[in-house]
Amino acid sequence: MADPLVLGIETSCDETGVALVRGHDLLVDAVASSVDEHARFGGIIPEIASRAHLEAMVPTIERALATADVTLSQVDAIAVTAGPGLVGPLTVGASAAKALAIGLDKPLYGVNHVIGHAVVDELVDGPFPERVMALVVSGGHSSLLLIDDTVHVTELGSTLDDAAGEAFDKVGRLLGLPYPGGPHIDRLAREGNPEAIRFPRGLTAAKDQAAHAADFSFSGLKTAVARWVEARQDAGQEIPLPDVAASFAEAVADVLTAKTIAACRAHGVDTLVVGGGFSANSQLRDMAAVRCAQAGITLRIPPIRYCTDNGAMIAALGSAVVRRGMAPSALDLPVDSSMPLTRVLV
Repeated sequence: MADPLVLGIETSCDETGVALVRGHDLLVDAVASSVDEHARFGGIIPEIASRAHLEAMVPTIERALATADVTLSQVDAIAVTAGPGLVGPLTVGASAAKALAIGLDKPLYGVNHVIGHAVVDELVDGPFPERVMALVVSGGHSSLLLIDDTVHVTELGSTLDDAAGEAFDKVGRLLGLPYPGGPHIDRLAREGNPEAIRFPRGLTAAKDQAAHAADFSFSGLKTAVARWVEARQDAGQEIPLPDVAASFAEAVADVLTAKTIAACRAHGVDTLVVGGGFSANSQLRDMAAVRCAQAGITLRIPPIRYCTDNGAMIAALGSAVVRRGMAPSALDLPVDSSMPLTRVLV
């Protein structure tokens, strides 16, 4: 099947995403988000997200089909997020995908959400070269992946504690910013001085490089920001929010880009793909662009609308595995909240 029409379904967290992809061409990407329903809780509530997916699933599928002007009978394969993610939301998406696969008598592919964040770039910048490095950064993941032929993945490193996006949300709460904190810190950081405060860079000391050269840690940085703010408050001094935001964001982007460029050099890779919700961060994008240019590395970052969770990334990865003739998943495929990043397909 050279150019299969793949229907992708994404429900790992709070976005219900449905997309249609043929080969490397995106026909439609429809998303329904429940993020506003979680804001008053300061984080995602799995039960609320699951219920929102149940309510949005059929309307979002119908909207995607109508927008692309195709029918379900024209779909060649169904791809769905099998993990990682929240068990309840994953189960809603998997159940819908199984029902469609059985009803249409089409193959079902349970794919990896995190890898989809990287592969979605094929819909924007074209097929990957034979080998690429992928930095996937979001609220739940900070992962460094070596990808061969789009579907063969080696995990080089990951976060040992807080992911980058998670650290941003926690610091956002510390600074009294609305949830989610990432966009608000990003906005404030553009007004501040990134050199105003020297916050620590986790796992960058010489003693950490041997065991954790490609791993990340942002818990200590988050604590350092908290201690700095507390000290100012105890002294009755004003908190310069833009400078704190800029210095914190600079520290995160510095670690992410430095370790990623070093990994590219160590493995002889000259193409870097950055994906995931946190890849929308302007400091990360700017620093990655500068450092990749200095190192002679081609940088690929999808547009911001493909950085957050969406059906396009699942359909893109589904299309890649179908075109390579990989065997479909069983109809009783399980969801896996901690699906290994070396597994593209369940």
